[in-house]
Amino acid sequence: MNRELIVRSSSQAVDFALLKDGKLTELHKEESSNDFSVGDIFLAKIRKPVTGLNAAFVNVGYEKDAFLHYHDLGPQLSSMLKFIKQVSSGKLKDYSLKNFPVETDIDKNGVITDVIKANQSLLVQIVKEPISTKGPRISSELSIAGRFLVMVPFSDRVSVSQKIESKEEKDRLKRLVRSIKPKGFGVIIRTVAEGQKVAELDKDLENLLNKWSAMCKKLYRAQTPSKVFVELNRASSILRDVFNDSYTGIHVDDITLYNEVKDYVAEIAPDKESIVKHYDSNVPIFEKFGIERQIKTSFGRTATMSKGAYLIIEHTEALHVVDVNSGNRSNKAKNQEDTALEVNLLAASEIARQLRLRDMGGIIVVDFIDMVKPQHRKRLFEHLRDEMKDDRAKHKILPPSKFGLIQITRQRVRPEMNIKTTEEDPNNAGKEVEAPIVLIDKITVDLEKLLKGPAKDNSITLNIHPFIAAYITKGFPSLRTKWFLEYKRWVKIQPRDAYTYLEYCFKNKDGKTIY
Repeated sequence: MNRELIVRSSSQAVDFALLKDGKLTELHKEESSNDFSVGDIFLAKIRKPVTGLNAAFVNVGYEKDAFLHYHDLGPQLSSMLKFIKQVSSGKLKDYSLKNFPVETDIDKNGVITDVIKANQSLLVQIVKEPISTKGPRISSELSIAGRFLVMVPFSDRVSVSQKIESKEEKDRLKRLVRSIKPKGFGVIIRTVAEGQKVAELDKDLENLLNKWSAMCKKLYRAQTPSKVFVELNRASSILRDVFNDSYTGIHVDDITLYNEVKDYVAEIAPDKESIVKHYDSNVPIFEKFGIERQIKTSFGRTATMSKGAYLIIEHTEALHVVDVNSGNRSNKAKNQEDTALEVNLLAASEIARQLRLRDMGGIIVVDFIDMVKPQHRKRLFEHLRDEMKDDRAKHKILPPSKFGLIQITRQRVRPEMNIKTTEEDPNNAGKEVEAPIVLIDKITVDLEKLLKGPAKDNSITLNIHPFIAAYITKGFPSLRTKWFLEYKRWVKIQPRDAYTYLEYCFKNKDGKTIY
């Protein structure tokens, strides 16, 4: 399995596309104006504790106050408040915490007004970016993520990712980390640490300690609110979280960003430095790797799948609804139950991809095609669960209900990726139509049905707008030539001036419309 990261840079933003065997699985955008990214740490000021919510509104510099719930304060809040006070005043210059006296943990089920007060300074970390009309969600239980480890100050706990299944490996990693862990810091061992040697873990931990010290230096006489720790840029954070030995290429079209990525890869995986390549061509990088086309066909209300099946994706304020449709599917399955199972399994794979691609969060309800056999419903549930194993966002999947619905909850930490796929209608000013590139996919699907269906026509003519006709016939190999190589049938193209931009139909040798 080949995995590639494609990075496109512009003056306003940087786009990151993750490809798995050439198929787009994740799309991220880092805007230069985003000052409140997940992982950033701020020295903030408590604006107002609210007893009724058992939470506080906190000024982090955003237009709307951030929300801090009591359960997000962290048990070591008292220790952190004492540390901030001493460092900010200059009384404490040793940031290692090895000689820092730890305070008693706060009550797990306490009241927020008992532990923090208005106008108090507090270190907080962004855990959820501003979405819609809401300000950022924050936590004062800090964590600094590295390649293999996550460091948690004012703690002493060592825990291991649940995705590491081997008990022996868990015990080995815990033993190694406890031998190198500095006093006053807890450590979470990440999934990618599996199989790593103590030297690699120690190097990662030392890097995290340096970041902690650099952050603490900024606290001295710092104004509130102010950012004291910046999470890695999105390219490096994506590499940190998803990079593994299966990656075969990282392509970057900006020379400065290329050097940054190359240096980071050289640091975390020296043997993979050669896969980082600078893309320098007149053809835009997203078009070269087929990403632009996939964006046009993957976003929007309708998401197409193979052989005519498709998804309808609707968004509301409270939840997302996905409807699975078989379409006019030509299928050799013996009965309706087998067809439903085949379409549902295909849809489950596409839904798992769509959730990551659009970064959909909250509650997702999927209406699969009804299946009678319990073993089929069980197989569908297990398949969906397996397909979502690569999803880094926390999620939970419930088994199919009596109505054939599957409910999914998925963590949302950033605004959902929403890309406009419609374009201005050249035949009707002020109105919009789906992108022409989507039209080509629809024509190809319809053509396959005609050429592979039970009633095969020996002669097929495609009547279409002259602009689209030119797109299909020009170039080498042209799209029509590709159709011939695929289906071993030649399709005649008849330009029609009277047709609107996206209008088309298929006719037989007698001139009768057949589709």
